[in-house]
Amino acid sequence: MTRETENSESETPTKAVLETNPRGIPKVQFVENVEEVIGKTSAPVEVTLSKFQETVAKYKFMEINFLNRKKALELKIPEINKTLTVVEFLISKQDSDEPIETTFELSDTLWANAKVKSTKTVNLWLGANVMLEYTLQEAKELLEGKLATAQTSLKNVLEDLEFLREQVTTMEVNIARVFNWDVKRRRTLKATNTA
Repeated sequence: MTRETENSESETPTKAVLETNPRGIPKVQFVENVEEVIGKTSAPVEVTLSKFQETVAKYKFMEINFLNRKKALELKIPEINKTLTVVEFLISKQDSDEPIETTFELSDTLWANAKVKSTKTVNLWLGANVMLEYTLQEAKELLEGKLATAQTSLKNVLEDLEFLREQVTTMEVNIARVFNWDVKRRRTLKATNTA
């Protein structure tokens, strides 16, 4: 056996496959038998506790990121709905010869009245300083697609937040169980040493 094959064989660890949610967030295992978990490592209990606390911190970090995504999506969805409603209104007035009377915002405190001729196109602000002209039907299809994507993303984010809360709770219970086991073990050792 050559040295290369020896190294490649020894470097492939045998790890259990982690359970995850549909979007790849790892699931935490509940510690039923603390002695078994602590017995697997020769490290002190404090090391196990710090690893558990590190895991909780990672889940909390993910939770903050998902909360930010949720907030952004909750702002984005009503905007898409409002834009879609305007496009649908323009489609309904597309064949009319009479102009559409509207009020539009010039700045935060300044509004203006206008009469707009019916149109077959609309300009959509796509973000990143990009605005494109679409036919009314193309704009409607694009907005419906964006709305469906945003709603699916929001649903996934809400599911992930719930999943993360469950994982944090499980880890906090695991930490408490290991800590209590260690306190009990120390009391027993102290009692046997004094006796």
